[in-house]
Amino acid sequence: MTGERSSFDVVIIGGAMIGSAVAWWLARDRDFDGSILVIERDPSFEFASTSHTNSCIRMQFGTKINVAISRFGLEFIGSFREFAGEDAPEIHLDDFGYLYLARDEPAADRLRTAQALQARMGAGTKLLSSGQLRAAFPFMRFDDVILGSHNPGEEGCFDGGTMFSEFRRRARKMGVEEARAEATGLRMAGGRVTHVELSDGSSVACGHVVNAAGPRAATVAAMAGIVLPVEPRKRYTFIFEAEDKLPRRLPLTVDPCGIHYRTDGGLYMAGCPPETDGPCDAEDFEMDHAIWEERVWPALAERIPAFERIRLRNSWVGHYAYNTLDQNALLGLHPGCDNLLFANGFSGHGLQQAPAVGRGIAEHIIHGGWRSLDLSPLSVARLVEGAPLTEAAVI
Repeated sequence: MTGERSSFDVVIIGGAMIGSAVAWWLARDRDFDGSILVIERDPSFEFASTSHTNSCIRMQFGTKINVAISRFGLEFIGSFREFAGEDAPEIHLDDFGYLYLARDEPAADRLRTAQALQARMGAGTKLLSSGQLRAAFPFMRFDDVILGSHNPGEEGCFDGGTMFSEFRRRARKMGVEEARAEATGLRMAGGRVTHVELSDGSSVACGHVVNAAGPRAATVAAMAGIVLPVEPRKRYTFIFEAEDKLPRRLPLTVDPCGIHYRTDGGLYMAGCPPETDGPCDAEDFEMDHAIWEERVWPALAERIPAFERIRLRNSWVGHYAYNTLDQNALLGLHPGCDNLLFANGFSGHGLQQAPAVGRGIAEHIIHGGWRSLDLSPLSVARLVEGAPLTEAAVI
């Protein structure tokens, strides 16, 4: 299964975007000369969250650490060839921006507070009154909106698929090995993971283990006796075309009604959670077809009259790895195990946070702590400390 090797310095459970980012950052670091194994249960990634993502990045978060992570993510996208090599492809960013809408004063106050934070950190987010919104987006109705928040130029959709494939391809060239298997157990001794047990009956000894199992992260954590508040939650995506195209690109608009929508090349994309947003089975990708006709389309037509005449072209279901504690990533070592690192619970932000988190986890393994960017506010230790860091800007 793993060739002749039965021991690795680092074993990464989960080979999608986060796991691949960790492997790539590790392998490229001159201070690391160890062996790396990535364990992936489904190397086709057909049902991975990475494959169902909308592949966006934004500055508009409400916590300082998430804005900092996005600032690096934007830099990484724009300078990918400098990080990966001159032979790497460029990563395209379609910077249509995000547009958050508030219909009442509490929501408007949250936008004002968040915009002030983002501006202090160098982001170009601007607040727009209802009149300014109408002038900027005359094809939209804002009768129920009192304030908007928009950041053109630094937010949008990037080519996450190419970034992911380059992480994997380049990591393999640098010696990272991959195993098509499922982690079924963690063998423990003295507060450490000594072996990762696999579905084919074999096991591998390990120096460090990284839990990058996405929506299945809690299952992996439980193998070490750790309770992780991460669960799979469904998110629906719809691709549609409009009979009457809009005169400009549509920002990713986070509507107070609970749906979001944006430009998608020559088409448009909309998304939403289920009516009852709760945990689902990790194997459950069943689509609720009624939600398009009964909820999404009416809301689109109400906000944008041109969307009264649209045609659904495609739809799918993906899973958030939803952190029920505070909707923020859970990163680093758990106090209960001194060689098991977590990179979980991104609650829909994993793809855009992968560059910073992959680098951070790699540095933690090599140097014993965060180096380039202090990710300690997202430490998994806050589970034990009872110190949530709530991120309100979750779509």
